[in-house]
Amino acid sequence: MPTSHLLTLPRKHKVSISIIGTCLAALLWFPDIIDSKLFDDSTRTYKLESLTPLSLAPTVISSSNPTLALSDVFPPKLEWQTHTIASGESLAIVFEKMNLSPALLHRMMAEKDKGIQSLTSLRPGDRLKFGFNEQKEWVELAYPQNALETLVINEKDQRFQSRIEKNIVDTQLKYTQATISSSFWNAADKAGLTANQIIQVAELFGWDIDFALDIRKGDHFSVLFEEHYQEGKPVGRGDILAAKFTNFGETFTAIRHENSKYYNEKGNAMRKAFLRSPVNFRYVSSNFNPRRLHPVTGQLKAHRGTDYVAPVGTPIWAAGDGIVTESKYNKFNGHYVFIKHSNKYITKYLHLSKRKVKTGQRIRQGQVIGLLGGSGRVTGPHLHYEFLVNGVHKNPRTVKLPQADSLSGAPKLAFQAFAKEQLAQIDLFGRLVDQNGFLVIEHYP
Repeated sequence: MPTSHLLTLPRKHKVSISIIGTCLAALLWFPDIIDSKLFDDSTRTYKLESLTPLSLAPTVISSSNPTLALSDVFPPKLEWQTHTIASGESLAIVFEKMNLSPALLHRMMAEKDKGIQSLTSLRPGDRLKFGFNEQKEWVELAYPQNALETLVINEKDQRFQSRIEKNIVDTQLKYTQATISSSFWNAADKAGLTANQIIQVAELFGWDIDFALDIRKGDHFSVLFEEHYQEGKPVGRGDILAAKFTNFGETFTAIRHENSKYYNEKGNAMRKAFLRSPVNFRYVSSNFNPRRLHPVTGQLKAHRGTDYVAPVGTPIWAAGDGIVTESKYNKFNGHYVFIKHSNKYITKYLHLSKRKVKTGQRIRQGQVIGLLGGSGRVTGPHLHYEFLVNGVHKNPRTVKLPQADSLSGAPKLAFQAFAKEQLAQIDLFGRLVDQNGFLVIEHYP
């Protein structure tokens, strides 16, 4: 088209042509933007180092949006100032320190936007980032929520609005393993797991392994997990993707499903219908024993449960979902609670110091039903716990617990294939693990 014809075009068409020309020039000057090596199909891993600041999200220019401003494609660069909230410091004081007017704060907080209103709950240590343009005018406020998300507030059409922006995070896979020599906690800590991860591993396998009594020297575990990075610095751990635990020579596995739940390699849920132990105890004072001598009367009387010792007042949890059939007191049991979980299972909790549920009440697994005590005929505070199957007492520590929410059908078959791959990776990484106990596997989106 001749230059003279360009001059006669409407202004909005000139702007559109100018923007397209600018983008084409950028692509010519910065070929890395469309570098075919950005994505490696052979490894299915993103090469994040190939990205440049000019790798733009696609912008559509159409007849419905012919007057797209250049600033919509290349946002103005802001100068950022960060302020950390001090003890006793109000938002008004922060705005004053940033040389922002009280009127601006008043108009902003007048909005009913939930994100904006969250600024009223700032705590010492929280960081606020204020963005200013070249004219030193305030444009945006950024409030990091966590390592992965930031709340951003700005003004548009004389109204303030907020949005959540996802922070650019690089996620890596990490692997660690350890053999227990003294305690599970010490071994996991030396292997580099965080306190939360140690607890999570114990919870994953806690349905099958009693971590208070069953852990032995020589037990072994391995864990494959995520770690998040920003600008090359670790900012937090992600999910545990797969784990193995060998206890007493028997190996248990846990693999994370896309539904965020964990199953073993067969597709059976790690979570069982019942807790193995309904209390955080210190030790077992008396095991299940059908021929035990009663410690008070001295007579031969079967001990049909397990006695767990813990401080008075320790919460007692419901071992599974069910209905309270009895929540009463007598001189033998003291304060006690019986729960019927189905026509097949019943659990009993004796010698409580206080009951937290009532007869007929429906309860959920893990719900606090009472507090540990020493009521009734006992020699000291403890929880006496019984587990009945079809009316027959079973040893709570060894009874095979029924599964809950396991996979079935096609999803089960698909998961079994996936689990086989994950466990094969763990076995491979276990052979390749370096001397520090860590192995970074790959980047992935």
